[in-house]
Amino acid sequence: MAERVCCAATNAFCDESLTTFTVEVAESETKQESDEPNAFDKVQADENDEGKTGAKGANGNSNGHAKDTEHGADSKTEDAIVEDQTREEAQPSNILEKGILYFFTRGRVGTDNPDSVQDLQRSFMVMHPLPAGAKITDGTVQEMNNLRLLALPKKVWPKGPNDKFMSFVEKAGTSMAELKDDFFKGSEYSTKTTGTNHTPNVTLVGEGVYAFTNTGGGRGAAHLAYMLTVPSSLGEVQQDIGLKEKGSFVISLKNPDAPGPANAQLPQSPDWPKEFIEEFGGRGWMPAEPKHLDYANAQILMIGEDFERSDNLEAKAKDENDEAKEVPEEELKMLEGEEEERIEHMKGDDIVFADLGVSKEEYGITTTW
Repeated sequence: MAERVCCAATNAFCDESLTTFTVEVAESETKQESDEPNAFDKVQADENDEGKTGAKGANGNSNGHAKDTEHGADSKTEDAIVEDQTREEAQPSNILEKGILYFFTRGRVGTDNPDSVQDLQRSFMVMHPLPAGAKITDGTVQEMNNLRLLALPKKVWPKGPNDKFMSFVEKAGTSMAELKDDFFKGSEYSTKTTGTNHTPNVTLVGEGVYAFTNTGGGRGAAHLAYMLTVPSSLGEVQQDIGLKEKGSFVISLKNPDAPGPANAQLPQSPDWPKEFIEEFGGRGWMPAEPKHLDYANAQILMIGEDFERSDNLEAKAKDENDEAKEVPEEELKMLEGEEEERIEHMKGDDIVFADLGVSKEEYGITTTW
């Protein structure tokens, strides 16, 4: 009998045999046309798009100035991210990481203007970790080399506890400049059977802030809770792909040494240090931590959960009697408020595209099909 690992926050079980989510992946992949490779056969959707990977520390290096953009915003602005010692000391102990989150989609080959989810090749998430004491101020988010790009072959983010979808780290230890060159841009490539094929640019469909937390006793459960700041109101695109103004996922990490169906395996395992494998203790799954996602090819199971009813932002017992510690939800709300204020002061969502270093006209933001 396959081992069953309980995801405590949702009372859901993740079979080591991967049966639950394998069906979801298989159903999604069988609907793809021949011009789209199997998500687990190939990390890159475009055969000419070979990215760089690495493993940087959670606080990444900054070049100390704003990025140039393609639409004339080439003047330097103040750095938006500043560190505050008091803020760091007040951060709850179970917020393992906080940061800025970006959601993207890419249309299928030859589809620049998708009409529905079925026209998407896949969805993506870029995590931009911030230092523990970071707060967001007016300015442009400075370049750091600690970003992660995660791919979601299912295309729709988990909406509830019945949705259990696999995602994997496509790039780690990367920068926005590298993503601009290796990920944002579309491309053209030729094959003998189909001739020249066009892969469209990605489209930004959401931006916000997140907290990566651990709750419960023992090994507990890992959560990725987020609050969107862009767009100001959700459109049909956001709703169709499962984004919410406030969303949350349980995050379970897959043991790359555990057996499983071929179509749920990546060609290459993450280049983890030996101690990461030892942390599984022979189990097929365990709660993820940010350090595990700092390696390309790390695989996670994302399970949808209700933001308000979940214990995703519940305070640890040891923090409850410490007046210096914030409640996790308050820290996330504070970050959301700072980001909303920055956007309001810095000409709306144009500043988000300045952060990305790309043109708003070319890359979004899309709310309707």
